[in-house]
Amino acid sequence: MSRRYEISEQQWEVIKGKLPCQPGYKGKQADNRLFINAVMFVAKCGVPWRDLPERFGKWNTVYVRFRRWAKQGVWQRIFKDMADRDVKTLLIDSTAIRVHQHGACALKKQRQQQTK
Repeated sequence: MSRRYEISEQQWEVIKGKLPCQPGYKGKQADNRLFINAVMFVAKCGVPWRDLPERFGKWNTVYVRFRRWAKQGVWQRIFKDMADRDVKTLLIDSTAIRVHQHGACALKKQRQQQTK
């Protein structure tokens, strides 16, 4: 059973052949799946890079690799491969997005100050 921040077998099969450092590479970057799980952990749990659990390796190493892949366009390729081909348009309604508590009355305060 995988954890909620880990990539599924189906997702892994789609992207594994398109990643740098293929299996058999003898350096520290050999385990792409562990690295992707580390990035997903940071993204889904919202923790800073420095709070990455030790089971993923050194946080700075993971971060540097993340940035390198971003500059090389690896993440764009992954997102393109993982995109749902059946979805043509995605709409976000304001009922699904909440305003931060301090932003909700900002407009009211500005109007009140202008009328004084």
